[in-house]
Amino acid sequence: MTAERTVVTGASGCIKVELPCVPESAGRARAFISGVLAGWGLESDLADLGEAIVSELVTNSVDHTETRLTEIVVERRLDSSIRIGVSDGSQAAPCVEKATDDAESGRGLYLVDALSSRWGYDLYGWGKVTWAEIKAPAGASR
Repeated sequence: MTAERTVVTGASGCIKVELPCVPESAGRARAFISGVLAGWGLESDLADLGEAIVSELVTNSVDHTETRLTEIVVERRLDSSIRIGVSDGSQAAPCVEKATDDAESGRGLYLVDALSSRWGYDLYGWGKVTWAEIKAPAGASR
């Protein structure tokens, strides 16, 4: 198991953690997001959204790529949004697929879309970062 690496950068707030790309990391990613948002003084409802989003994004990296390590980045942006990004080594675009009513999986990006104000991905030479943004309430702690 690889140790977590956390880096704090930037005035707006950017915290990163690197985790092994294994199913157990979804729980560690949820705890990471919850801790960061609590440290920023943001309400628990926002943490619940962030936890659900990061869990789905990490699970997609685990299930659909052959990535060894993933980096989770949570950024507090100047427009009061929180951006959660999950990296993987694949350049395949994440896509929302229609899951059947009895399917046990396949709804992750539908959930990300429903819970976030917007989401997308950025391609790089080494892979991609799939991200989602949620809005912090006006006047939330800085």
